[in-house]
Amino acid sequence: MAFRLKVAHIITRLELGGAQQNTLYCCSHHDRKKYEVILLCGPGGYLDKEAKANSKLYKTFFIPELKHPIRPWWDILAASKIWSILEKEKVDIVHTHSSKAGILGRPSATMAKVPLVIHTVHGWGFYPGQFFLTQWLYQKLERGVARDTDLLIAVSEENKKTGLEVGIGRKEQYRVIHSGIDPKAYIVSSVVAQKVRKQIGVQDRPAVLILSNFKKQKSPLDVVRVAKALVEKIPSVLFLWAGDGPQRKKIVKLIMNNGLRKNFKLLGWREDVAQLLAATDVLLLTSLHEGLPRVVLQAMAAGKPVVATAVNGTPEAVKQGVTGFLHRPRDIQGMAGSLFKVLANETLARKMGQAGRKALKGSFVIQEMLRQIEKLYDERSNKK
Repeated sequence: MAFRLKVAHIITRLELGGAQQNTLYCCSHHDRKKYEVILLCGPGGYLDKEAKANSKLYKTFFIPELKHPIRPWWDILAASKIWSILEKEKVDIVHTHSSKAGILGRPSATMAKVPLVIHTVHGWGFYPGQFFLTQWLYQKLERGVARDTDLLIAVSEENKKTGLEVGIGRKEQYRVIHSGIDPKAYIVSSVVAQKVRKQIGVQDRPAVLILSNFKKQKSPLDVVRVAKALVEKIPSVLFLWAGDGPQRKKIVKLIMNNGLRKNFKLLGWREDVAQLLAATDVLLLTSLHEGLPRVVLQAMAAGKPVVATAVNGTPEAVKQGVTGFLHRPRDIQGMAGSLFKVLANETLARKMGQAGRKALKGSFVIQEMLRQIEKLYDERSNKK
């Protein structure tokens, strides 16, 4: 076998999200003739089982000290373990994902004398409305570790622009590679769609799908507020919500206080995204900030219109009035109004869904995402 480069992907935790799913896709699908792959991450994520199931394709190192919250002692231990593993494994390329893993992993790679260090920005750890000291700290840390980085991959043009505006890295360090999905995976027959609708209890009711965790970033309480406004126009509407998280109690309380119990089904974490999309009419996303949300691409692939907030990379995928409707964060009445337009006009919904499918090609396809990443690996490794 010809010489292979050893690539180490590092991510904070394997939660059920776009950054994590794309990272695992890369780990599983890298060209094995050219790359040997290892994965470093913190334990306790929903997708841990997927990493363990792929042990024949790549070796996973679970680092208990690698956690989301800033904890200096744990962070020092995590960085030390990352450094030790990279040195022992004689890694050629380190590719970090997510803020915490990027902040700890890149200096560790430099200390381990890894020849090529790359970081993907799946959305910055700082954002508008964040506590100013936390925002300042994340920006300062990102500026510092950018010096330990050969390339910064941004999943959207907006993420690149934001980074440069606050002095993170240099323009020549950035490359934009959109997150991708496999569009074929979201084509579901009408027979299956009707079966799922019956199983979930949608029947003939208009149905809105939410695919998001219950964290502040996704502004989950706004989903309930949008539902309250929409129910005044469409009393029978059903909101199907796949996800879970720390704000679950608040969400349930707000649903009950607004008399919306019959309008919501909280499904918990689900992996049958294609079937859920096929069984519903429109996707709603109320995020305050994003990288490039995978759920938007999934909805487009399934031929469903999207109603979302116009944050970060979302407008690069959703075209206003063509594949969906975009609104400012917290625009409750605006989002409710757009959902009403789609649910009340089947022709408009079908037209937007068809436009979404046509638009979802090229840079938004996961195979193309991986091809561009591997091209960067090859180009920069040869220069080294």
